[in-house]
Amino acid sequence: MTTSSASIAYIGIIGRNNNPLHTTILSPIRTPLQFSLLLSSTIDIFDMRAKSSAPTSSSASPNLTGELGLLHAVDDRLAAYGFETNTGVRFVVVVDVRAGEDGIRSGVGLKDSDVRPVFKALQSAYVALLQNPFYDPDEHTPPYGQGGKKIASRKFSAEVRRIGEKWRPGITAI
Repeated sequence: MTTSSASIAYIGIIGRNNNPLHTTILSPIRTPLQFSLLLSSTIDIFDMRAKSSAPTSSSASPNLTGELGLLHAVDDRLAAYGFETNTGVRFVVVVDVRAGEDGIRSGVGLKDSDVRPVFKALQSAYVALLQNPFYDPDEHTPPYGQGGKKIASRKFSAEVRRIGEKWRPGITAI
């Protein structure tokens, strides 16, 4: 009677002009096109939450922690979590909360704090990429609606994959 643990199925990084910068598929439960559409659908949720937390003339500045937590439950198996940096780059992590052999859903009760170490590690990997003198972030953030290059760094891709494969609920640091 073994149960499966929740795991990361997909990691996507969206540029500040809503262009996909990087995608990593860790579980083949959906096609690349389906994951791409899922990533695109999260943009609307990020925008809605940004509008709802925008400051008014009578309120203080919005929360700048970047933590958005659960964006939406995709279906009975997948849940999308999000994080936005103060520069507008967005990280999306899709968690597979599949049931184990005994039918108990391992991801039920998954908290935002369970996914927080993933976002910290992804942000650290992204900052390390930005510190690379050969990486030009401007070529990855074109004017709105004009596409752009995806991140092609093998080291960054390997680090994102390592983060996704190492994470399990309850882990405090990656």
